Amino acid sequence: MSVVPAEVLPGGARAVPQTAPGAAELGPPARLWPSLVAVYRAQLSRARVARIPLLFVATFQSVGITVMMRGVVDSGGEAQSVVAGSSVLVVAYVALNLLSQYFGQLRASGGLDHYATLPVPPAAVVLGAAAAYASFTVPGTLVTAVFGCVLFGLPLSNLWILVAVIPLAGAALAGLGAACGLLAPRPELATLLGQLGMSAALLLGVLPADRMPGVVRLARDLLPSTYGVEAYARTFGAHPDWAVVLADLGVCAGVGVISLAVATRAYRRAAVR
Repeated sequence: MSVVPAEVLPGGARAVPQTAPGAAELGPPARLWPSLVAVYRAQLSRARVARIPLLFVATFQSVGITVMMRGVVDSGGEAQSVVAGSSVLVVAYVALNLLSQYFGQLRASGGLDHYATLPVPPAAVVLGAAAAYASFTVPGTLVTAVFGCVLFGLPLSNLWILVAVIPLAGAALAGLGAACGLLAPRPELATLLGQLGMSAALLLGVLPADRMPGVVRLARDLLPSTYGVEAYARTFGAHPDWAVVLADLGVCAGVGVISLAVATRAYRRAAVR
């Protein structure tokens, strides 16, 4: 039996010319904003079950501190510091304490490998998680601020300043919390760092600055949430100095950019290990 090549048969299949294999064309890189929105919505869905206990604990803690300080502080500038510090403390509890624990556990359990396989920029992961956790602070901060103003007889006219204080102070504290969780070698150490940071925000932000010694005031100035507290506290006056308020908010924004950049870099290092 003879075998005839298919090329010589009439109507036979033609040989397919072989081409040199080339590199497959990659799709366009994921953009930051759509990726950030996707991570933000995923984080909100994941934490939906724990939202009510989270809000209750953060709000109850801050309201309780306000009531406790009512027996020590009467009115005036000290009362303004107490109300502003207790309101921003809700942000510190969630954005600094809980976020450091979340990223510390995520790194220890290998959860960063899941995010590393997704076509999203590292900045979107950090910013999305930080924004989701900071969103939980809005109701508790508003409740604490209104309750504190009523308790100490402070005006509610400039309560709108929290629209700027919450995201800017939240960005600064969330960046620090994420950096602590991603840089800590063990999740227990990340939890410890978050607890220490929240304790610093409690002691240095709620207590009036006039009663602190000079060394403690210096440590207070190094805490980014202090500038959010000062920005909110200045609005209680009859004629607030809005230039100083904007300067305090600008410090929060600058620290937020730097801390989130550090957290993004720490995420990249932790994700490739």
